[in-house]
Amino acid sequence: MRVLAASALALCGLAAASCGGAAANSERVAAPVAAQPSASAAPSSASAGSAAPTADRPLEGRTIVIDPGHNGGNHKNPKAINRQVNVLTQWKACDTTGTSTNDGYSEAAFTWDVSQRLTKILKARGATVKLTRADNTGVGPCITERAAIGNKAKADAAISVHADGSAAGNRGFHVIIPKKINGPVDPVVNDSRRLGVAVRDAFRKGTGLPYSTYIGSKALSFRNDLGGLNLSTVPKIFIESGNMRNAGEAAKFKDAAFRQRIAQSLADGLQNYLK
Repeated sequence: MRVLAASALALCGLAAASCGGAAANSERVAAPVAAQPSASAAPSSASAGSAAPTADRPLEGRTIVIDPGHNGGNHKNPKAINRQVNVLTQWKACDTTGTSTNDGYSEAAFTWDVSQRLTKILKARGATVKLTRADNTGVGPCITERAAIGNKAKADAAISVHADGSAAGNRGFHVIIPKKINGPVDPVVNDSRRLGVAVRDAFRKGTGLPYSTYIGSKALSFRNDLGGLNLSTVPKIFIESGNMRNAGEAAKFKDAAFRQRIAQSLADGLQNYLK
């Protein structure tokens, strides 16, 4: 999820980082803003007259928003993605390019592939699925817009799919969960934590990847600097699937069968939360 070096245009890293540990964020901090009126957690779409879940379609009536991190065309428009947006606790770049494996497999391509696989699994289980971007060739959307898409859908759960770009010796996955900020996310912080724990447990069981050795505690990291979380009025988390700069994990991410395991694990975690 961390931004690449600026010298590599094909995976052009920009000045601001949106992924990885809190130390990676060097954006200027805005003066505290007045708390926005927070929407109460949206009622489950399953209780709004939708078809009831069945054994074959356990997610019938549920709406899930998937946010594939970054976008494959971001490096082509640095002006657009470097535009500063207000995430309530600070100002940040609209979006970033993300990271890549050492041989050039981009985070944007990885998150798009996993999200497509995850979409198919969730739809087969009866869920209504919305994505925050339509392809891997465009630019953005901004992190603020990504949150707004989940809010507009009144999602029962939202997940932002990422992978980290840390030092080569670091390994493992972690889940990022929002903190209270006296803002719109506050009413869903507890539900987001439950979602995060459910996804963490299913991801560990399904992929065999270890908890992060360098961020968080037991693969859970609580943050208040991510616009996609701060502005969410529905339960939402980020998954950092592992470290793309670690040779072992990079090899797994480039394997289609392993990406399918990741998608299956994420679907199981979402279902465990929603059941």
